[in-house]
Amino acid sequence: QVQLVESGPGLVKPSQTLSLTCTVSGGSITTNYYYWSWIRQPPGKGVEWMGAIAYSGNTYYSPSLKSRTSISRDTSKNQFTLQLSSVTPEDTAVYYCARDRVVVATNFGSWGQGTQVTVSS
Repeated sequence: QVQLVESGPGLVKPSQTLSLTCTVSGGSITTNYYYWSWIRQPPGKGVEWMGAIAYSGNTYYSPSLKSRTSISRDTSKNQFTLQLSSVTPEDTAVYYCARDRVVVATNFGSWGQGTQVTVSS
């Protein structure tokens, strides 16, 4: 059973870069045909898919966030990371990492429990 755990700072100042790490156990991030996503849910709003990195290392981004988002991986640690630059209070959300067999993670994939990130000075 794959498990995903998000980690990173819970508070980020405006204009800074938000960095989160997803640590995966019970499965390799290089296993064929899996995609590893970052998703967020702002307070009172729906979930928003941000981007994904494939088993191959290819990356995919939401057009609305592409200019500020970078997803990378460390295969030696079985981790993948999210960097979101120039954050504003509108980036306050619960951030999730997930695994699925499609680029845009669905409810049928495996998700972490999420981590709260607040953008505030």
